[in-house]
Amino acid sequence: MVKQPTAVVTGASSGVGLYATKALTDRGWHVVMACRSTPKAHRAAAALSIDPAQLTILPIDLGDMDNVRIFVRNFLATGRGLQALVCNAAVYLPRLKAPQRSPQGFEISVATNHLGHLLLSLLMLPRLAESAEPAGRLVTLGTVTANSREFGGLIPIPAPANLGTLSGLSSGFQPPVSMIDSGPFKPGKAYKDSKLCNMIISREMHRRFHEDTGVVFSTLYPGCVADTALFRHTPLLFRKAFPWFQKNITRGYVTQALSGERVADVVTEDDFAASGVHWSWGNRQKPGRQAFSQPLSDRATNHDVGNRLWDLSLALLGQEAPEFQHSTGNAD
Repeated sequence: MVKQPTAVVTGASSGVGLYATKALTDRGWHVVMACRSTPKAHRAAAALSIDPAQLTILPIDLGDMDNVRIFVRNFLATGRGLQALVCNAAVYLPRLKAPQRSPQGFEISVATNHLGHLLLSLLMLPRLAESAEPAGRLVTLGTVTANSREFGGLIPIPAPANLGTLSGLSSGFQPPVSMIDSGPFKPGKAYKDSKLCNMIISREMHRRFHEDTGVVFSTLYPGCVADTALFRHTPLLFRKAFPWFQKNITRGYVTQALSGERVADVVTEDDFAASGVHWSWGNRQKPGRQAFSQPLSDRATNHDVGNRLWDLSLALLGQEAPEFQHSTGNAD
């Protein structure tokens, strides 16, 4: 057993990522807070009285693929092992009228939430695979709004997550293309699509790498954390009404602290050692409720779609997948 295991948590300066950092450090882990603003990360950690000796704070902009590569070099230079990578950060910009672009020309939600995390995962996987006790875990935050097997994934505002034939990616995903399905720009749908990609890619990584590396790949929906900074770009009325609605009508609301504990559970506990699982605590929260394996939609589990999304995404990144002894991409 590693004396003090290390986790990298993206988007750790607020919300779920910050409280997951708190929960992990409380369990004796060292956390690398991967954030766009390191001063903000320092302030946030101090506000929760997190021991600075248990933290390394490194800058990352997941929307800039060159910056992701710099982050990985900086992490490797610390000499630390890696027992967990938590892909938590996300941007949600529902009020945009026109696409915002990454330095590489990609629509910013897909660039940050999907492509940036995929590149980070590919580059960190060899280090993660070196962990034996405990086995490495790559944990990704999913969302109910990208799973059409659940009510939240069917809400047609602005549209359910749907990648179509991936024609936007296959055409190069450069202006004027802004959506994965080549459709008209809808910023809320771009967010949902990017999170659907997260859940597809987690299953692809499980299928391609779990057997050869022992790394556990999983996603989770910790409940509706309705009052995080993810919603800071929504209208003020929404920011006030949404938490009330989730607390009193859907009863899906969970606190940031509880969501952080649930992420830490998936990272550390033996009950979550199964790979290829989407963990959920349900859409209606109950005290003491246990996690369960939530079925995902055909859109998230279709083998052909996963293969094609994998190939097109790696081509956009100009990145090859890491090689392991028997890795073929054809495991069940």
